[in-house]
Amino acid sequence: MTAYDPDNIFVKIIKGEIPCHKVYEDDTTLAFMDIMPQSRGHTLVIPKTGSRNLLDAQPEVLADLIGKTQKVAAAVMRATGADGFRIMQFNEAQAGQTVFHLHFHIVPMYEGIPLRPHTGETADHEALGALAEKIRSAF
Repeated sequence: MTAYDPDNIFVKIIKGEIPCHKVYEDDTTLAFMDIMPQSRGHTLVIPKTGSRNLLDAQPEVLADLIGKTQKVAAAVMRATGADGFRIMQFNEAQAGQTVFHLHFHIVPMYEGIPLRPHTGETADHEALGALAEKIRSAF
């Protein structure tokens, strides 16, 4: 496993160097809209403490992060009216990890609507911002 890169894109988002559509933030966690969503409401939840993935994260960081993921998922469900959701977490490139900072995907599922591919095409930022606001108000 390669060492953690403290200059990855998620660290830049945490520092405010790259904008995001925030859904939730506290001292330890940041949640924001995925800009290449697989479904309406696809949200990422990340710790502010750096770790490459599940394997090198401190147990207390994982415990806090999964609790916050649960809280954000509930707000996503209330805001989107989704029929269900998936929690996804990838470890290393061979498993589909593309940003090497621990994160969970909350992917809402809708009856009869398949997931979109996670391509390089970004979603409409105005629509993401409006949905982020709706999720924030669902806490």
